[in-house]
Amino acid sequence: MTISVVTGNKHKFSEIAAILSDAGEVKQVDLSCPEIQHHDIGIISQEKAKYAYSILKEPVITDDTGLFIPILQGFPGPYAAFVEETIGNPGVLRLLEGAHDTDRAALFETAIAYADESGIMVFRGRIEGVIAYEPRGTNGFGYDPIFEVDGMTLAEMSTQQKNSLSHRARGTTQFRDWFISEKNRHTIVK
Repeated sequence: MTISVVTGNKHKFSEIAAILSDAGEVKQVDLSCPEIQHHDIGIISQEKAKYAYSILKEPVITDDTGLFIPILQGFPGPYAAFVEETIGNPGVLRLLEGAHDTDRAALFETAIAYADESGIMVFRGRIEGVIAYEPRGTNGFGYDPIFEVDGMTLAEMSTQQKNSLSHRARGTTQFRDWFISEKNRHTIVK
């Protein structure tokens, strides 16, 4: 069975595909999905999956990610892509100017939604960290250069390191484990 990962972001696709390599064939589909405005990234991802499945009529994965910074009342939250396109990492860092180490806590969360003829399942991955004082690293994308875990930003980590602990890796791994279990449960031995 082939799973279509619906994203125009080649970085997201490569991270997801690496984790799903033992679950079956994975392909990238660049389909523009309407994105509802909601505070819950799970609902956003679920609605994207519902739309993508209605168009493609094949098993699909969509995702939505949010960066939540408590001192900024959860901003940018589910609006991460919009914030990245407008103020970017420099703007987020400016908003935190003068914030002490204890005020720089942040949570990255990804919701992976899988849709097929049976319905939609949502898998969440979260990682806690802090917002760095300046961008560091050249790997990854988006907020990776400013999101720090155990002294390293996600952009300073190799793909393998990042895929061992990131929010997207955790959500995708939950999906992969469930998917393999479901595939095995429905395999008929002759």
